[in-house]
Amino acid sequence: MVEITVTLDGQEVRIESGATVLDAARKAKIEIPTLCYDPDLKPYGGCRLCIVKIDGMRGLPPACITQAADGMKVITEDDEIFETRKMIVRLMLADHPNDCLNCRANLDCELQQLAKRFGIREHGLIPLEREGTLDESSAVFVRDMNRCVLCARCVSTCEDILGLGAIHFIRRGHQTEVGTFLEGGIGQSICESCGECVVHCPTGALRFRETTLPADKEIKTICQYCGTGCGILMGVRKQKVVSARGEPDNPVNHGNLCVKGRFCAIDYVNDSNRLTTPLIRRKGKLEEATWDEALDLVAKKLGQHKGDSFAAFSSAKVATEDNYVMQKFTRVVMGTNNIDHCARL
Repeated sequence: MVEITVTLDGQEVRIESGATVLDAARKAKIEIPTLCYDPDLKPYGGCRLCIVKIDGMRGLPPACITQAADGMKVITEDDEIFETRKMIVRLMLADHPNDCLNCRANLDCELQQLAKRFGIREHGLIPLEREGTLDESSAVFVRDMNRCVLCARCVSTCEDILGLGAIHFIRRGHQTEVGTFLEGGIGQSICESCGECVVHCPTGALRFRETTLPADKEIKTICQYCGTGCGILMGVRKQKVVSARGEPDNPVNHGNLCVKGRFCAIDYVNDSNRLTTPLIRRKGKLEEATWDEALDLVAKKLGQHKGDSFAAFSSAKVATEDNYVMQKFTRVVMGTNNIDHCARL
């Protein structure tokens, strides 16, 4: 790639051609505030918090969608830029509920963090009166459009990452909000309840129904629901799984999860009926046994069911060599071709 030189606040930065001004600023470790920007999504340029000044360019262009050019000189913040950004946040707060303690995103809200960054304690404006939609039709999350800042991150997530487009902006002007086709409930739409929109929401407009205390640590593992093998970071608190999120660096799912991986894994791991040791039936009663005892019993029973009375089902989660051994065992040892594989489905 061809490299270009951009000057930000007097600091020269070398960056690949095609990158944005925001990319250049982050490479130079210059902080520019954003709200609608998400590294997993295409730049939208809706919140205008990343505005900058560029020599030879009119107005205050947003850094997230402005392509950097060789020799470009940029001012990332001065008094005018700071006051403009501060007013943008004040306007958002005037159209936002003032009940942070009752919000799911309290202390984890990007709008709240921006208010702190600009020293805003009171927005000082006449509050706007807008009755947003409260949608509780989903089994896994709630949509409260009173807390929405119209950043479009949920819309872009559903379109760019999932390819569904279950939600989009509806209506116009002051009544604009994110909604579904024909303004029905999200539970009756084509939404797959994966929860990705909730993960990418910067405020409390989207929240999971079940909330838990923060995890003490995260353990890297692989989802067990299908043969895809998505990477999961399981949040653990006092030996109990309390959260699940996609592993960002995993080459299989790149941080994304489906509804099963995000929600169901927590239930079955914590289930009190989950088996944690082999059981062997002795005198009509299941009793705990060692793995050696269990495997010896299985080997003995397999010897009683050779031929077409036996069938094997293999998994895409194990190595190719293991699948080869399984089919070899089925055909040579057990004497049957009754073998299948989950990847065929």
